[in-house]
Amino acid sequence: MSARRRVDISICGLAGVLIVLTFTSDAVRAVPRAQSPAAPKPSGEGGPAAPISFTRTVYPIFEAAQCRGCHTDDGVASATRLHFPEPTASPDDIEAFGITLAALVDRTDPARSLLINKPTNRERHTGGVRIQPGTYDEQALVEWVRYLAALPDATVAAARERFAASTAASTPDQLLKRLTHSQYNNTVRDLLGDYSRPADKFPPEDFVNGFKNQVRTQGMPPLLAEAYSAAAEKLALNAFRAGDVNGLVPCNPSTGSGLPRAGSRGKPLSGAEAKCRDQFVQAFGLRAFRRPLSDVEVRRYGTLFSAQAAKSGQFLEGARVVVEAMLQSPKFLFHAARLRDYEIASRLAYFLWDTMPDRRLFEAAANGELRTAEGIERVARSMLDQPPARQAVDEFFAEWLRFDRVLGSVKDRRRYPEFTPELAAMMVQETRMLLDNLVWRDGNFMEAFTAEYSFLNSDLANLYGVPTPSGEFELVRFPATAHRSGLLGQASFLTSNAGPVETSPTARGIFIREQLLCQHIPNPPPGVNTQVPEPTAERPLARRQRMQSHVENPTCASCHRLMDPIGFGLENYDAVGRWRDKEAIEFEVPGPRGKPSNKTIELPIDGTGEIAGLANSAFSEPKAIGRLLADSRACQECVVKQLFRYAFGRVETAGDRDTVRTTVAAFRESRFRFKELLIALVRAPQFLEGIP
Repeated sequence: MSARRRVDISICGLAGVLIVLTFTSDAVRAVPRAQSPAAPKPSGEGGPAAPISFTRTVYPIFEAAQCRGCHTDDGVASATRLHFPEPTASPDDIEAFGITLAALVDRTDPARSLLINKPTNRERHTGGVRIQPGTYDEQALVEWVRYLAALPDATVAAARERFAASTAASTPDQLLKRLTHSQYNNTVRDLLGDYSRPADKFPPEDFVNGFKNQVRTQGMPPLLAEAYSAAAEKLALNAFRAGDVNGLVPCNPSTGSGLPRAGSRGKPLSGAEAKCRDQFVQAFGLRAFRRPLSDVEVRRYGTLFSAQAAKSGQFLEGARVVVEAMLQSPKFLFHAARLRDYEIASRLAYFLWDTMPDRRLFEAAANGELRTAEGIERVARSMLDQPPARQAVDEFFAEWLRFDRVLGSVKDRRRYPEFTPELAAMMVQETRMLLDNLVWRDGNFMEAFTAEYSFLNSDLANLYGVPTPSGEFELVRFPATAHRSGLLGQASFLTSNAGPVETSPTARGIFIREQLLCQHIPNPPPGVNTQVPEPTAERPLARRQRMQSHVENPTCASCHRLMDPIGFGLENYDAVGRWRDKEAIEFEVPGPRGKPSNKTIELPIDGTGEIAGLANSAFSEPKAIGRLLADSRACQECVVKQLFRYAFGRVETAGDRDTVRTTVAAFRESRFRFKELLIALVRAPQFLEGIP
């Protein structure tokens, strides 16, 4: 059993603003069985007395068998009827969950119940044997199944309602989202006209839940705070280094034609200069904080402006220090607009443009155009017609599909002399162009997994063994002999999920599970040897045969049978995505005069496999994997979930199920047009209400 523990940590924010970050942790507390408040229900309360306690006896058996790892919203068995409660569930909720398991019981013949035969693998179970037949654990489970078989329908229905209520909508903790490095670069570009991309030199962002904008990990470590401070100083200096070349000051208080000046050092601002100062503070503050400034804020920044302008004798010096101060404020660095209309404008801008609102969006907020879902949709559709929408969608794809791994890939030069950083960038460009073509031409987005064409240049065409296009990145239709289609046939995916020398069926399989099916695979247990045996001249085995140890070892088998069989279907692609009919195994053997020489043996490739957990998912060639994914409801839902996580900076919760379900339905009804998916999300209650 576990209890939630809330910890509020106050830190001193930039510019002297106090930020309170709330963290929630799970404090595990062991409760002796004898002290558990959940006891077997006595007879006369809607059915027979339970022979054993589900909470004290049966539930711990399921936990020890690690059933929760698959039977959750993001598990491999997410599509089944069995979903475990949260680890923080109360004993009463766990007991209610135990009664809802009657849905998996055959009342006419309890021995045939799925609840017994699946975990014991008597009936084929994706997770293999989780409860050993003939053990005490199985006997306890059998006793519980017999009890459930005798329960009245009314008792089961009441438990189902009770359990559903316990997992109903809960409001996520309200935590502030910080600008991502991409959003920071784009914002200072549009705010100041600065194209230097200062955030590229900030401490790197971590990928959590597949993205870099997950709110629970967006703290303010000291190194990042220092980077923000240094960047603000440099950006402010550059903004006025040659005068107000970017028109940040909306007025000119001087009577001459030169640069605005305060006159001389120590002299207070004149009435005209003070009026221009306030106009600047209000205009720049609106854009920097993405909302109008309060009167208190206008006075505070006006005082700072006046002091510096008087001290230096330069009007623009006052503007510079205000810019520097605002760029360090949490109100700039975090999404904290406070005014609802401006909050929605900011959410729209950073979701659909990956940058700050423009003048038209600020006007829409001021005019009340963003107060209804219909109004938001009208504005959002016009935003998708603007160039910044492409940069925002590209950023989503770059994080979801981990383009950073492609660009950072390292390959053995002797085996893959053609692989260079330039070729890696071309691989990414190919994927971008395929996805952009589907998004902005309103194509069926699920075609990303089945497309019999791509956008290639001569280098990629040579790698794929297809005719060279006449120009750069032109549409090329694959011949039947190419054995290639969709994202899984592209070098960006195949290269980034392979090692420097050999392929990695496990890496390719886990990517498909987690990124394309939204099914979490647990990390390997501590101390487990994950190395695959090396081939030898005496026993040259293909990689598939060498990985047989994964399924022979019970500790490894339960997870690897979910990943490896998918990756085996992609073994005809080498570590840079080139097609091969056989696997070449190289090793050193003694040569003449004792000098070692290289020997190469070619072995046949078995490309058959399956996506365990999907119906009728066996395949014998790689293009079939893409077709299975495109037709899979799990993959279609995963596209929606990934965009949800990116849009809201968090994983979906039980309270988001209706929104996810509605959004998936809208995506499907639109024939999987990605722009309609974007629109469906901005109409969601979470977007309107700002959760988080």
